[in-house]
Amino acid sequence: MAQARPLAIVTGASTGIGYDLALLCAENGFDLVVAADEPGIATAAEALRSLGAQVEAVEADLATLDGVDQLYAAAHRLGRPVDALLANAGRGLGAGFLDQDFARARHVVDTNVTGTIYLIHRIGTDMRARGEGRILITGSIAGFMPGAFQAVYNGTKAFIDSFSWALRNELKDTGVTVTCLMPGPTQTDFFARADMTDTPVGRQQKDDAAMVARAGFDAMMAGEGQVVAGWKNKAQALMAHVTPAGTLAEMHRKMAEPDGGDR
Repeated sequence: MAQARPLAIVTGASTGIGYDLALLCAENGFDLVVAADEPGIATAAEALRSLGAQVEAVEADLATLDGVDQLYAAAHRLGRPVDALLANAGRGLGAGFLDQDFARARHVVDTNVTGTIYLIHRIGTDMRARGEGRILITGSIAGFMPGAFQAVYNGTKAFIDSFSWALRNELKDTGVTVTCLMPGPTQTDFFARADMTDTPVGRQQKDDAAMVARAGFDAMMAGEGQVVAGWKNKAQALMAHVTPAGTLAEMHRKMAEPDGGDR
């Protein structure tokens, strides 16, 4: 009997880093459950199937507990253990915090934090019981900087970066590894969706999503604790550890403040 292919869940997989992570999984022998909150996930799944992978597509709002439960149920119906969870779904939002629509700001928190850790809790519990599994969480170097004009997003990524290391330590003797991928600005739909195309960071040259995904996938497979994608981002991350918070906030303001300055 042929050995079953391992199974990976990839969230935020319709475009960008998430799609490229799913692509790498398919190319490296994984079957997939891919999820996103948009119809494009079906198109992405069809492309991934062309690589020979079995792919289940789930369109669900992973900012909600119900959406996460929907994804978990879809994976459970396959009757196979989840060997790798690539928790990549995330949202951004630009502009000054008091100028943001609070419902949109909360959606960033619910997607990046609440939905992410709930999914990890559900899948991670199964992995620990089985004594094996890999978890890749997409954090960000933004988590190292107070994010003036991107305050909620950076705050969520500070949480995720810290959470990843804590969870890794808790699971160090269980056979389950936790890896945090920390990209810098990447060429995806992120900045358009976050209403940040009128900012210096929105206009600047960005890292290639496939390169970022490769760094994360390789680190996950090697069981590493973290990876910062790109040498410029590595330098920025190192600098953030020795620079006063007020200085970092002012630096971030210069990158993320919309054209036209203060209201």
